[in-house]
Amino acid sequence: MKASSRVEVLYCTQCKWLLRAAWIAQELLSTFSEELREVALIPAKGGLFEVRVNGELLWCRENEGGFPQIKELKKRLRDHVDPDRSLGHIDR
Repeated sequence: MKASSRVEVLYCTQCKWLLRAAWIAQELLSTFSEELREVALIPAKGGLFEVRVNGELLWCRENEGGFPQIKELKKRLRDHVDPDRSLGHIDR
């Protein structure tokens, strides 16, 4: 499979969420190295923390009531980039 998806992690610089955003980016790149062509960290303000794939919202801290568990975020991303793929123990 050709790497074709772009993930954006928008994070609030005022809230100092860069490390959380970078960790999420690293986890997604480790799991989806064949499917992703890029993971971008995008500084924002106002408590914003969102994860998007190809422009489509996967997670919004405000809407979801908090930060994503990596297991749930990986499932949502998988559903967009390779729905037939098993995530192994994460799918249990």
